[in-house]
Amino acid sequence: MLFQPLFTHAQQHPQDVAIIDDKGQYTYQQLAAAAAGLGMYLSLQTDKPSVGLLLPPSAGFAASFYGTLLSGKSVVPINYLLGDREIAHVIADSGIDTVVTIPQLAPRIENADLKIVDLSQLPQTPPAALTPHFPSPSPDDTAVLLYTSGTSGLPKGVILTYGNLQSDVDASIEAADLQHRHKFLGVIPLFHAFGLTAGLLAPIQLGSTVVFLARFSPVGMVNAIRDHQLSIVFGVPAMFGAVAHLKSATPEDFKSIYALIAGGDALPATLREGFKARFGITIYEGYGLSETSPVVAINTPQVNRPGAVGKPLPGVEVKIIDDSGKLLATGQEGEVWLKGPMVMKGYHNLPNETAAALTADGYLKTGDLGKLDADGFLYITGRKKDLIIVGGEKAVPREIEEALARHPAVAEAAVVGKKDPSRGEVVVAFCTLKPGQSATPEQLRTFARDQNLATFKVPREVFIVEELPRSPTGKVLKRVLAEKANAA
Repeated sequence: MLFQPLFTHAQQHPQDVAIIDDKGQYTYQQLAAAAAGLGMYLSLQTDKPSVGLLLPPSAGFAASFYGTLLSGKSVVPINYLLGDREIAHVIADSGIDTVVTIPQLAPRIENADLKIVDLSQLPQTPPAALTPHFPSPSPDDTAVLLYTSGTSGLPKGVILTYGNLQSDVDASIEAADLQHRHKFLGVIPLFHAFGLTAGLLAPIQLGSTVVFLARFSPVGMVNAIRDHQLSIVFGVPAMFGAVAHLKSATPEDFKSIYALIAGGDALPATLREGFKARFGITIYEGYGLSETSPVVAINTPQVNRPGAVGKPLPGVEVKIIDDSGKLLATGQEGEVWLKGPMVMKGYHNLPNETAAALTADGYLKTGDLGKLDADGFLYITGRKKDLIIVGGEKAVPREIEEALARHPAVAEAAVVGKKDPSRGEVVVAFCTLKPGQSATPEQLRTFARDQNLATFKVPREVFIVEELPRSPTGKVLKRVLAEKANAA
């Protein structure tokens, strides 16, 4: 479970390339040997149940991830883009005393009382280490303690079991018809659930090759796709947006692609349509959460519907619930509740939050708003906490953002609520502009009004900004924008 495929491929196809990263390429035999050696080393380093990984997407992360599991311990991927206070919280809350890292990232934890395992100082493990002692975890045992990026408060530890992750990998491979022949791009950080499952666990299970980029850049992404003839690319919408603005990119760069799949944030319709018009390639949107390992729905080349996030994966149950807990009919909008083998065990050290998120019969209350159509496609329309209540009427930010994004000068739009003494809240928009384009706030307000938005949904104020604040994984930080709107 999880680690066996690595060693199966290493024995059956030892010279197949598993990983290409910024330092070189590594066969399945080399990766398995490194993981086995690290597993033995880590088992002697700590008596704690978990080991921290502070590493960029790389062969080193992969070897350390599988090595930690082989040592019988769970993995705590540490988000190196978090602030010092948040990293200190992750270390303290998880209870780790050992972290595997590299010299470039070690300063982030230099003041913590930890055993530091410097990957650059470890000797090369001989191929004889290919036959390690395999632990025998149960499906309910913790494999990964994954901390959310902390967009509101300190990060929460999501307990993901072997069964959670394995079921999600299996269902994702089945739904998207992923094959051994596919070559993957790993550009989403592996401390993120999307990056971990789609960029590491799935390709290694298939015996495929994955090309890791330690740091995202649109040029680097396009070069990797072209130079390595990659066929599967998972990314967040902001990454695809950056590529869409790259003047040097051409349709020829994407001729090897089987599927571009976006997740982690809403995919704007203007980006999806603009990308297809320029490059002839469809971006397929999926949906998931850290709490669901993460994928729960996905559009694929075989089964897709623009605007939806796809059909639920095999084994996933979805229902739409109103504010009173009542089940809503097809086409009605409410909170999305999910059930399936990939739903987390709970939040680490947070029993009250776990009880609030998981129902007695196993459904996860996602906090996302959405609906199901008659064919079973799921649509995500916004976040419940992001709803703006204007004089008792509900304004969903995504609808307004999509309307503003249709303006030819607008690159991105983000909408939040601002406190108002007479109406409770009013709508405020923050917009970035495309290079070489111009628009005034009043022009954008007029444009929004002309998009057949209800009057209360038209932004009271529009701020034109250089960039939108984002989390380490590219999600727009609405909380920060709301603070700016209210301060203004």
